[in-house]
Amino acid sequence: MTENKDAVDRAAASASTALLTDHYELTMLQATLKSGTAHRRSIFEVFARRLPEGRRYGVVAGTGRVLDAITNFRFDEAELAHLEKTKVVDRATLDWLAEYRFSGNIWGYAEGEMFFPNSPILVVESSFAEGVILETLVLSILNHDSAIAAAASRMTAAADGRPCIEMGSRRTHEWSAVAAARAAYIAGFGTTSNLEAGRSYGVPTAGTAAHAFTLVHDDEREAFQAQVDSLGKGTTLLVDTYDVTNAVNLAVEIAGTELGAVRLDSGDLLVQAREVREQLDSLGATETKIVVTSDLDEYAISTLQAGPVDVYGVGTSLVTGSGAPTAGMVYKLVQREDDNGTMVGVAKASKDKKSVGGRKYAMRRLGASGLAEAEIIGIGEVPQGDSNDRHLMVELVKGGERVDHSTLDDARDRHATSRAELPAKALQMSRGEAVIPTIFEG
Repeated sequence: MTENKDAVDRAAASASTALLTDHYELTMLQATLKSGTAHRRSIFEVFARRLPEGRRYGVVAGTGRVLDAITNFRFDEAELAHLEKTKVVDRATLDWLAEYRFSGNIWGYAEGEMFFPNSPILVVESSFAEGVILETLVLSILNHDSAIAAAASRMTAAADGRPCIEMGSRRTHEWSAVAAARAAYIAGFGTTSNLEAGRSYGVPTAGTAAHAFTLVHDDEREAFQAQVDSLGKGTTLLVDTYDVTNAVNLAVEIAGTELGAVRLDSGDLLVQAREVREQLDSLGATETKIVVTSDLDEYAISTLQAGPVDVYGVGTSLVTGSGAPTAGMVYKLVQREDDNGTMVGVAKASKDKKSVGGRKYAMRRLGASGLAEAEIIGIGEVPQGDSNDRHLMVELVKGGERVDHSTLDDARDRHATSRAELPAKALQMSRGEAVIPTIFEG
């Protein structure tokens, strides 16, 4: 599904993203403008020191949203007036911000790609001033979207080809819900309940009725009849408002064997799914599917695979990252120009938060079978591999102009291909370490 032209036009005309940042980004800017270091050539890198505890891989998501946000990172009159009124920065800094346009280069992992500890997920090449003030915006998008995508990837892996529906809008911030639906689609979810995600990003939407629909009618028969009359026999009827067995009988009586699906939203879902499947088959509705919802996560989905479940609807666990609400990414200066004009590596050395200096390049080493064996990170130069290995960095922005226009379907396909490269133990639900090691070269 491509991100449609209307969405692109809205993004181009949307409000400034410049104040979606932290106060200290601008005070650092002011101080470096005064010291003369603001214009030093610099390289910033986004990476995660480690994966969330127990996770075996990460998924890059949000890259397209980052590029949209950078396009709209402009200090217009309203933003400048606020900064002046609140005295966040001085007049010289305000004047500089008024002319701000990112003019550097950005490289990174393509959206949908797997990542591992210390993978250089995004590399920003610019002056210090241009790059440093993007930190908070970039991290807020990538950390959220990648966390959702990683959770979604585990869920679709557990579902093993059975469709998953994203339905978590009411469990998170209204705009986080839109981003979550987009990230989940990248990681294999087939549809979302969120209409704005459908409008903005072209994610297919789906939905039928809640318990309130049944309860507003005088009885279940009247409710089911109304839904079938309105939406057709292929609709999904929610059968656990009262008594499941009676509801299934009634659903097939009204819609016939052409009934699209029944939905279970409470109780012991595995037991109920088996009972309902047997009942549907006995009534001749052998093609009617069973949809299950109700606080599912990857572990519940894995358990339900033992039953005749056709579709999973996931909400709360998905939009909260299923226990890992952030991907743990950081944005660090790794190289900068010295007084002689030479680029030198810089790194943080503090305990438990060390970084590795120098511009990075990444390659995935693949074995003869095509499975990933290691993440190879070249420092200062591109790592060398054989014809079976795969280089990971793609150009996203060149000279301030966006050059990557990948679609959401591109990211979705990339996720599927990249996940298929991982060793089988990557898809185990048990807690574990990163499924492949990260090796620095150079």
